[in-house]
Amino acid sequence: QVQLVESGGGLVQAGGSLRLSCAPSGGTFSNYAMGWFRQAPGKEREFVATISRGGRTTTYAESAKGRFTISRDNAKNTVYLQMNSQKPEDTAVYYCARSLGGVISRVKEEYDYWGQGTQVTVSS
Repeated sequence: QVQLVESGGGLVQAGGSLRLSCAPSGGTFSNYAMGWFRQAPGKEREFVATISRGGRTTTYAESAKGRFTISRDNAKNTVYLQMNSQKPEDTAVYYCARSLGGVISRVKEEYDYWGQGTQVTVSS
């Protein structure tokens, strides 16, 4: 059974930074691309960033480009999302997810395991 546990969410002022972590248990971490998604109240879950199995390839949503960085440490079985220059519109529950086929994707239906989410609130 695969479980993903996110941590690092919280309250931050606009312009501040947070780093989210996600540590999957079960399965071989390095065999899978990983992604971060977010869901704001009343909105659909949306793609934020994804990273390939080895960490060499990353893709970002337009809203995240230049401010967020996804990375992974396969030795620690952990994927990170560094969020800088945060804006109130970044407020959402952030989810870590494991890619179905081991390839990066922006499509949430192509992820099979999800964490429980961590709340990020950016105050203006």
